[in-house]
Amino acid sequence: MKHRQETAAITARVAALASAGRSAALATAIHVTGSAYRRPGAKFLIDDDGNTCGGVSGGCLEADVRSIAREVIATGAPRVLHYETGSDDRTIWGLGLGCNGSIDIFLQRATSAPALDVLQSVHHLLQHDPGRCAIATVIDGADTGRAMLVDAHGLAHGSIGPDRDAAMSAIASLSVIDGHSRVIGGGAGTRVFVDVIAAAARLIVCGAGDDARPLVACAAEVGFDVTVVDHRAALLTAERFPAAARLVSLRAGDDISALAMGPHTFAIVKTHAFAGDREWVRAFVQAGAGYIGLLGPRARREEIFGQIGVTAPQVFGPVGLDIGADGPEQIAVAIVAEMLAFRARRDARHLREKAETIHAV
Repeated sequence: MKHRQETAAITARVAALASAGRSAALATAIHVTGSAYRRPGAKFLIDDDGNTCGGVSGGCLEADVRSIAREVIATGAPRVLHYETGSDDRTIWGLGLGCNGSIDIFLQRATSAPALDVLQSVHHLLQHDPGRCAIATVIDGADTGRAMLVDAHGLAHGSIGPDRDAAMSAIASLSVIDGHSRVIGGGAGTRVFVDVIAAAARLIVCGAGDDARPLVACAAEVGFDVTVVDHRAALLTAERFPAAARLVSLRAGDDISALAMGPHTFAIVKTHAFAGDREWVRAFVQAGAGYIGLLGPRARREEIFGQIGVTAPQVFGPVGLDIGADGPEQIAVAIVAEMLAFRARRDARHLREKAETIHAV
C-alpha cells in the first residue's frame, strides 16, 4: 500500500509538471535480489530543477540515480541501471554498502510520450478505482518505454505494440490476481516489467476524540486510506484530521452501507462509550470487515461479544502490538504496526530472529 501511495503522488506530480511544460525522469526498481530497502515497483521522480519524490533505496542510491537522470531528461534515452550493494569494492558498481543485495532500475523520461500517456492514465485510475492494477513497461529493445495499464477488470489502456498487447494484457491480468511484480521475457526476447499496484487499504476509525488524531495521521502516512466516523460535528473537522481521506457523520446503529465495508476493510472502534463500541462492533462483524480493532481491556471485549451474541476472531481487542505503548502517539504506532502485520500475514517479531530474508513470506 505504500507503493500505491507513492505511485499516486508521483503520477500526480508528473501530470502537473507536464501541464506546466516541464520535464522529469522516473526511476523504477524492476528487479531486486538479496537484502534491499525497497522492492520491485519502488519509484523515484527527479524533475528538471533537481527536486525529487519517492525513492528506490534507503537513500544510498538516489544521488547517483539523480545524476544520471539529468542525462535521461536531456536526451530522452531510457537506461537500465544495475547496482550491487555488497561489501566488496570490486562489485559492478562498487558501493561497498554491506547490504549484500543488488537492484536493477529502469530510468526514463516521464513527461513525454510514450511514458506520459500511461502515467496520466495511472493517475486517473488511482483516483477513481480502489482495486489492483498493473503497469507493463517495455524495458529494452526498439519499443523501450512503451507501456500499457491493465485494471482490476482486465481492461487495458495504452499499448506496448499491436503484436504483443493481447498476450501482455493476459500476463498483466494474472499478475494483478497474484499480486506480484515481475520482469517478463529475457534471453533473445524483449523484456517487460509488470508493476502490480495493490488495492487501496481502507481504514475506518470510529471516534473522533483527541486520541484518534495521531492514529489517523500515522495510518495515512504508511498508506491507509482513512475515513473518520463520528456524530459530533465539532470534532469531525478537516483541521483536526488533515490526513483523513473523508469525514463521515454517523451514529452507532445508523445504516453503514455508505462505508462500503468488505473483507479487506480495516476498522478501529474507539468511541470511549461501551454502548457505542458494542454497536459499531456488531455492525462491522455483520458487514464482514476483515479486521476490527477494539480499544479497551479483554474483559470489555468479552462483554461485548456476550451482548451481541457472537465471538468474532477478526476482532482484535485489546488492539495493537505489545510494545509497552504509553499515550495516544505510542498506542497509534502499536495499532498501525498490528494492522500492517495482519495485512502482510506476518507474525510480528524481532527481525533478528528471522533466519530468512526480511521480505521472504
